[in-house]
Amino acid sequence: MRPANVHTGQVLTERIDRNNADTFIGFLRQLNESIPAGTSIHLVMDNGSSHVAKKTKAWLATRPRFNIHHTPEHAGWLNQVALFFSTLTRRLLRRGQFASRDELAAAIDTVVLAYDEHDVKPYRRTYDGSPLKAA
Repeated sequence: MRPANVHTGQVLTERIDRNNADTFIGFLRQLNESIPAGTSIHLVMDNGSSHVAKKTKAWLATRPRFNIHHTPEHAGWLNQVALFFSTLTRRLLRRGQFASRDELAAAIDTVVLAYDEHDVKPYRRTYDGSPLKAA
């Protein structure tokens, strides 16, 4: 799963074989090539192993246009992809049965395309910061 567009809520997907530093750096290269030179790129990401790997850090260190912002640990509500995973879980994964990885990937693609076509909207925080009331 690749990032959500935080302005529109659109979800972009790509099937990958492994979630490691090499795969992540390949994604960063795509961003670097597709976004006009001179434009700053801000990445908001969790502390996943591919994001904090030495190889990833070394690659990013030589590209100052990438500005890295890590979400705090245990703060999944700040991660747009994690929020979409919650939607995906409710709509597909919780009740789904899949005979193969390819069947699962195809089902995810179908849900994402339908979401982007009919339900896309930016995630909005609604918590106002007041203490939670006791049940």
